[in-house]
Amino acid sequence: QVQLIESGGGLVQAGGSLRLSCAASGRSPSTYAMGWFRQTPGKEREFVSAIASIGWSGVNTYYSDSVKGRFTISRDNAKNTVYLQMNSLKPEDTAVYYCAAAFGAGPRMTLYEYSYWGQGTQVTVSP
Repeated sequence: QVQLIESGGGLVQAGGSLRLSCAASGRSPSTYAMGWFRQTPGKEREFVSAIASIGWSGVNTYYSDSVKGRFTISRDNAKNTVYLQMNSLKPEDTAVYYCAAAFGAGPRMTLYEYSYWGQGTQVTVSP
C-alpha cells in the first residue's frame, strides 16, 4: 500500500509558475508509476502527466496536449517524491490537482489504472 500527500498548490497570476510535490510513503514507492490528474467542479478528473517507475526502459513520461511544453513531471526516488513543475500557467489550469500511483513500471494515462490517490491540492490561476 502507498500513501500520497500533495503540496505546493496556491494562487498565482496567469503566466506564473508553481511546483507541486507528492510525497509517497509505504511499500517501495519507487516501484510505482506515478501520475498527476486534475479536476474542476462538475467535470471528470482528467489526465495531466505521468512518469514511469524506477527501472523502466521505454518512454518515461507522458503529458496531455493541454500542458505539453509548459509542465514538467519528475521524480526523486531517494526522497520518494514526485514533482509537477507548472510554468506559463493559464486560468484554465485552475483545478484541484491529484497525485496517483499505479502498479507496474510504465507511465499510465487512464484514471482507472491508478490504485492510490492523494487528497488533492488546489491550484488557482487568476487572469
